[in-house]
Amino acid sequence: MSRIDGRKNDQLRPIEITPHFSKFAEGSCLIRCGNTMVLCCASVEDRTPPHVPEGEGWVTAEYSMLPRANRERSKRDIAKLKLSPRSAEIQRLVGRSLRACVDMKKLGEHTINIDCDVLQGDGGTRTASVTGGYVALALAVKKLMAEGLIAENPLVDSVAAVSAGIVGDELLLDLCYEEDSSAQVDLNCVMTGSGRLVELQGTGEGRAFTIQEQRDLVELCAKGIEEIQNVQKSVLGG
Repeated sequence: MSRIDGRKNDQLRPIEITPHFSKFAEGSCLIRCGNTMVLCCASVEDRTPPHVPEGEGWVTAEYSMLPRANRERSKRDIAKLKLSPRSAEIQRLVGRSLRACVDMKKLGEHTINIDCDVLQGDGGTRTASVTGGYVALALAVKKLMAEGLIAENPLVDSVAAVSAGIVGDELLLDLCYEEDSSAQVDLNCVMTGSGRLVELQGTGEGRAFTIQEQRDLVELCAKGIEEIQNVQKSVLGG
């Protein structure tokens, strides 16, 4: 099949990560995946939530879409006086994904909040938030180490994410909005730099799918994530 933007089935959208996008955040970046743009900012606090053991740190995330990030204006969560179920689900995913690569004891009694604000959504906003969120987190950690606030690097791995799906019975990597909205099967994949899975979110939107199809989608995501991690390394200088 011919994709709407002319890409090959196993080809990522153009990805660009601009570090230090925000002046005041301890770590920040703007990530562009095709027409999707997410601003990721990491803020450091010298305290931790009550549930965190003494001497350990915490990493958490918040996710939100600007009202005109989509084709039609949406209401802000604050206007509804509660977080939308979709935003709550995505920010939990981002937080879990980032915590998978952090040694909380080495982080010490610091909390790093990752704010992911979607400036423009064209599919893959949650996966872009994970990928950009890691870059913002890594930059914040570099700052903490440079200032002597932590002795060791608490990042034990990297993390990145991408989507894949089945559209017209063909497997496609990194779905844009038009592909995502018509996908028979949609799968989001989060992996570490060492190739371990953090999370899979696979859904038969239009039909059920086989175990082999799931494996093929995960392999397709692994290929894309390896390419994304190379971009992360280039941005972070390592």
